[in-house]
Amino acid sequence: MQRLKTRPQFQATMSAGTIARTPHFALHRMALVEMSKDVAADPRTGPGSNDPQALFGIGGEREQAWLGAMVPKRWARRSVTRHTIKRQIYAVASEYEAALVRASYVVRLRSGFDRKQFVSATSDLLKAEVRQELLQLFATGKRRLAQEKQASRPAADSKENLPQALDVSAQAASDLIVNQVESQP
Repeated sequence: MQRLKTRPQFQATMSAGTIARTPHFALHRMALVEMSKDVAADPRTGPGSNDPQALFGIGGEREQAWLGAMVPKRWARRSVTRHTIKRQIYAVASEYEAALVRASYVVRLRSGFDRKQFVSATSDLLKAEVRQELLQLFATGKRRLAQEKQASRPAADSKENLPQALDVSAQAASDLIVNQVESQP
């Protein structure tokens, strides 16, 4: 699994949309298109390109999952807490790596954990709460991706059956025209 490193990579991924949310986290996803020779030869994908896909390399790098963790100071004041949360994000994401292929993901902390409940910056209770919520986040994201994949399959199947359907409708239309011509005086 590759890690997002640059600001444009984070921005491109976050602009693609959110696929899962929990009370404290959001999971953003941008699907990466398969690299083809046409895309590689296209000058718009080279240096200075505005295409967000160009940010994620070519070949095998594009087939992998890309992951970034965004834990702002606004929601986690102590650096120890921010680093603990980031480590939890990368650990949980590695468990779901097989489901996260060929896409870029950003896990963003969107609200803070109550400092009255979690007094210590890295308490075991905080780690357990963060891990539980991240497992829920990734499970929801995985379920949503599976639903999208199933929804796209019938569309692909209908495309395969499209020539047959067109032949049937074309035959029906030609029969209608022939019947109209025969019935005219």
